[in-house]
Amino acid sequence: GPRFVPMIEYQIQNRVATITLNRPDKKNALNPAMVQALDQAVSDAMENDEVRALVLAARGDVFSAGADLESLQAMQSWTEDEQRQDSLRLGDLYQRLYSGPKPVIARVQGHALAGGCGLVSVCDWVFTVPEARFAYTEAAIGFVPAMVSVFLCRKMGEGHARPLLLNAARITAAQALDYGLVYRLVERDALEASVDEFVQQLIQLNSGNSLALTKKLLAQNVGKTLEQAMINAIDVNVEARQSEPCRQGVAAFLNKESLRW
Repeated sequence: GPRFVPMIEYQIQNRVATITLNRPDKKNALNPAMVQALDQAVSDAMENDEVRALVLAARGDVFSAGADLESLQAMQSWTEDEQRQDSLRLGDLYQRLYSGPKPVIARVQGHALAGGCGLVSVCDWVFTVPEARFAYTEAAIGFVPAMVSVFLCRKMGEGHARPLLLNAARITAAQALDYGLVYRLVERDALEASVDEFVQQLIQLNSGNSLALTKKLLAQNVGKTLEQAMINAIDVNVEARQSEPCRQGVAAFLNKESLRW
């Protein structure tokens, strides 16, 4: 019979979990089953002690064209409660990537559109190829980039987020770099190696505990008053000082030992 092809691939190597979208024939469109599989993989990687960083990647020419429109059409007959559950699941996935304890790097080998662009925008670093295009194309089909707007405004400020969210037109990878949506442009044949090298440097240079506390702090800070944010920052500062990794790190620095986390 036909071989079962999983919608995503999940692999752990050298302390890095690589989660790969695997519906290239459907432009890696996100349907409920795929979002659930992604959420489970991300959840596992965030909680797995063997893993220090996550890489989000995709098979085929397109990173992800966003929501699967066939399943979106089918969902139009769902009850409001079913619609809400589905939205919540995608929101949970975004939140897990954005504020989970481990750094997330997107390796974007092709266009990232609508929900695909949403996925990219909640990652900590985005590496992409010059020919990739980015867009929140929702308005072109009468839809709204709702959940992603919450993260995009936090990440790049409303000034940069507004023109992207209010226009379905595609922007180039170079423009996405200017906006701060993308971290680095890399030629296609060097993309994988470039991300691997970056991630290994990242996890050797930085304490996992420090990165987890920093991601938590950044997620909590927005929306607080200055006073509330400072109280929170001081709590985290004290927690970090008393942590074992901080003791090890400070001692190693003072003893002129080089530390690889």
